[in-house]
Amino acid sequence: MSQNQFNAEIIIVDDNQFQLKLLSHQLEMVGYESVMAFDNGQAALCYMTGRVLDSTVVILDLNMPNMDGLEFLQALKETNYSGALLLVSGEDERVVQSAETLALSYNLFVLGHLSKPAQQHQLQKYLNEFSAPKEALPDTGNQKVYTADRLRQAIKAGELTNVYQPKVLVSTGELKGIEALVRWEHPEDGEVLPDRFIHLAEENGLIDEIARQVLREAFYDSKLLKDLGMDITLAVNISMYNLNTREFISYLEKELQSSGLSPQDLILEITESRLMKDYLLVLDMLTRLRLRRVSLSIDDFGTGHSSMAQLRDIPFNELKIDGSFVHSACDNATLHGIFDGSLQTAKNLGIRTVAEGVEDEADWNFLENSDCDTAQGFFIGRPMKAMELVAWREQWTQRCAKIAV
Repeated sequence: MSQNQFNAEIIIVDDNQFQLKLLSHQLEMVGYESVMAFDNGQAALCYMTGRVLDSTVVILDLNMPNMDGLEFLQALKETNYSGALLLVSGEDERVVQSAETLALSYNLFVLGHLSKPAQQHQLQKYLNEFSAPKEALPDTGNQKVYTADRLRQAIKAGELTNVYQPKVLVSTGELKGIEALVRWEHPEDGEVLPDRFIHLAEENGLIDEIARQVLREAFYDSKLLKDLGMDITLAVNISMYNLNTREFISYLEKELQSSGLSPQDLILEITESRLMKDYLLVLDMLTRLRLRRVSLSIDDFGTGHSSMAQLRDIPFNELKIDGSFVHSACDNATLHGIFDGSLQTAKNLGIRTVAEGVEDEADWNFLENSDCDTAQGFFIGRPMKAMELVAWREQWTQRCAKIAV
């Protein structure tokens, strides 16, 4: 632990006097000199008013009289609290996890949560990871807002381009496919991610132009990779807005034919970000695509409108389990249960499974002990240009061999 961390101020908020004394003693034992203890939230907030709190850690009990922990979190949000937060509670694990999710939604820097009575080694573990929140949290307040005209100009100027994230077999680590992801290479702002402009495209009639450009480039790159000996599938994200007319199927067939890519090698990943205006038309379109041997994947399963109802009606043959249910599922019983349930649903329907959000070796080891078919995530490989996949595959093969030892 660095000297700067020892100099951090710790504020404990807990109505239990024994817990206050216990935590204060534990913190003093590991070298913290500035520890303030309060038995109610209002007193703590009064103390914090007007103080510089960047290097502060608030250790908060959730279940308190008068002002409970959730009210205290709301107050921290309203004061733009810039320090860190550690939750401590004797409540059910699910309740504490919900409180942590709420705190994160308030843009509070959450170190984690502990069960009562807090163990000193667990407390020290979280505090050892403490760093200033301004370094831990991305600054989203100054993000530029783009106009439809500027996006239209970007499409015409060829500023949108593809990157590809590898998908590998969980059983062997072998490269199975790639997912095409669009990026806006803005001449002044650098790389702009799709969550900054896809909704803008959908709302202003530009999503078809983007989809067609992504497909053309992806088909071309896929053919290049096949010529280099990579016999892999290609997944492309499609908006529900692309399925508003039957012209999409005609366009897709022409592009497949001209590129030489087999329909069996194409996977269209469908994310329903908004309610469909014409569900029957979409059902008709997706069924026609399956008849043409194009695979359909339900993306981000378990979030938004991606649901059992879609699995019931639409002939998906792949299910992508959202990364929020994969990362850290190895040590989170709730995530583990949701992951297992999603996996079993897919198995019962006889469709393939993909785990998204594999961020570290613990996630990978967790998947190896499951029946999941394929996986993708930053631990395996970040999105990259098509020709970078050649070097990545060699490096991943070497890494995979070491992990298996």
